[in-house]
Amino acid sequence: MTTEQSESTDRAPLGPPGVEEMVRANEANWDARTPVHVASAFYGLDGTRRPDDWFAPFEWADLGELAGLDVLHLQCHLGTETAAFADRGARAVGLDFSAEAVAQARRLAAETGREMEFVRSDVYQAVAALGDRRFDVIYTGKGAVCYLPDLTAWAETVATLLRPGGTFYLVEFHPLLNALGPTPPTDPDTPPLLLRHDYLAGRGALRSDTPTTYTDGPPLQGATTSYEWRHGVGEVVDALLGAGLSLQGIRETEVLPWPRFPSMVPDADGWWRLPDSEPIIPLLYAVRAVKPAQP
Repeated sequence: MTTEQSESTDRAPLGPPGVEEMVRANEANWDARTPVHVASAFYGLDGTRRPDDWFAPFEWADLGELAGLDVLHLQCHLGTETAAFADRGARAVGLDFSAEAVAQARRLAAETGREMEFVRSDVYQAVAALGDRRFDVIYTGKGAVCYLPDLTAWAETVATLLRPGGTFYLVEFHPLLNALGPTPPTDPDTPPLLLRHDYLAGRGALRSDTPTTYTDGPPLQGATTSYEWRHGVGEVVDALLGAGLSLQGIRETEVLPWPRFPSMVPDADGWWRLPDSEPIIPLLYAVRAVKPAQP
């Protein structure tokens, strides 16, 4: 659901492992994360958090009315956002490569009585997994794009799965946020945040080997290694345009759905921002694109 940065993160070495092996490692890592996430207070699956909690108000304004529409949520993990689409009357389908996450998403849907479908598939195999099904809206984000090594193939998949006139909506952590890292606590004379990681792609995947995940809970049981790819906003937009989609708008915002850094403070909507003493910088961005209607 989010991208991690820790002292154990470093540049993946040249040569092996290849991209396919990195993707398999990520799949195993998310299988290992899933039971921790299901039990965590962070996700609040015991009813302490609502599906709407994962959305900024501007997302619903951008998405518009969803009742009666076919909505696909790519890289859905536990289906927390997928549930919000079902609650708005959409025919909601979630897709994820983690077998454990899909199993839990199906269980949660059955327990809550929501009409949702979950499909296990890698994003790049989604067209084959979904057959001839096409969608009015495709949604993804908040820690998803960093697990995609090839944005060109990703955008082509999105374009194929959209109906003519359909909308793709991405809400993602801003590359600037991913490039920031906390300064060491032993260095009080420097600013609280520094550029520590790449903003742009070009130097391969980042390897992380950490026993913890971004939620509360116990350490992972095995499969602690994961890989992330950096993608700038321009790379994302170019991929979507290259797949034939028409760009409708880009948002940049200074809020996050949870406090990434200890200094963050809540805003009026219950989301989080840096305090007024810090510069206003983009932490989240959104891209809305439409597949042109056939003539």
